[in-house]
Amino acid sequence: MSEYTYPILLGLVIGTATRMYMLRTDYRQYPTYLHGKIIHVALGFIAAGLGTVAIPSIMEEDFTAITFLTLAASQFREVRNMERNTLTELDSYEMVPRGKTYIEGIAIAFESRNYLVIFTSLVSTLVYLLVNIWAALLAAVICVIIAKVLMSGGRLKDIVEIEYVEPRFDGPGLYVDNIYIMNIGLPQRQEEVLRYGMGFILKPKNFNSRSTIANLGQRQAILHDVSTALGVYRDSGTPALVPLAKRDLDDGRVGVFVLPQEKNIQRAIKIIGAVPTLENAIRMPSERHVEGEGK
Repeated sequence: MSEYTYPILLGLVIGTATRMYMLRTDYRQYPTYLHGKIIHVALGFIAAGLGTVAIPSIMEEDFTAITFLTLAASQFREVRNMERNTLTELDSYEMVPRGKTYIEGIAIAFESRNYLVIFTSLVSTLVYLLVNIWAALLAAVICVIIAKVLMSGGRLKDIVEIEYVEPRFDGPGLYVDNIYIMNIGLPQRQEEVLRYGMGFILKPKNFNSRSTIANLGQRQAILHDVSTALGVYRDSGTPALVPLAKRDLDDGRVGVFVLPQEKNIQRAIKIIGAVPTLENAIRMPSERHVEGEGK
């Protein structure tokens, strides 16, 4: 066997294992089990192979390996397109849609994790060839820890304070605290809303957080995750029972109104806090340079 056989095998195993570690199906049931997982594990294996063979190729002065890595980058961009198109098609059939911002965040995550697999396999193989297998295993563990940190991202509980508020009616107007949600005139619908409805106030911790939760995509992600985890009391053709999130224009607070099938306040607060802070929704107006004003 070639001197590169064991380093390549190690890189393949470590890279594929890293992708499997980063691939989780939670209460949102995505990626789907089992076939959705098979697709991403197979792509992870391919990514691990590309990262692994790059080092032996360069050591043998076969610099076409760089071309393969460039080709891989273009191919993994198709992973993002695949996820985006699939989720967009499925979103029209959701009782509470994810929204385009959430979908784009998921698609970016799936693409970027293949690059983390390439990085892990490349480093593991390189350290094996330069030092030994034990150093390669140590390097692999460090790479997996880095991948875990990079895949974690921010959570909503880091930027807002969450408070439960009982929904109320003022005439036909539905309110969560003092935030107007929508108009419901039918007494039967009002009774259903008061029986099943839950309201939450999200108080931003700073000015940047205020701008982030103002994003419509971030608010839709909150509604989707709560409705997926706790169920939703509605069916098609019932616009009065649609969960909504509205903003207080004075102080930036967001009122969230949901109609879950399981009315569990503490669990709902925990779920809202665990909603990912979407990369495309993050705004940091406080970091704007003063000298840039007026330009």
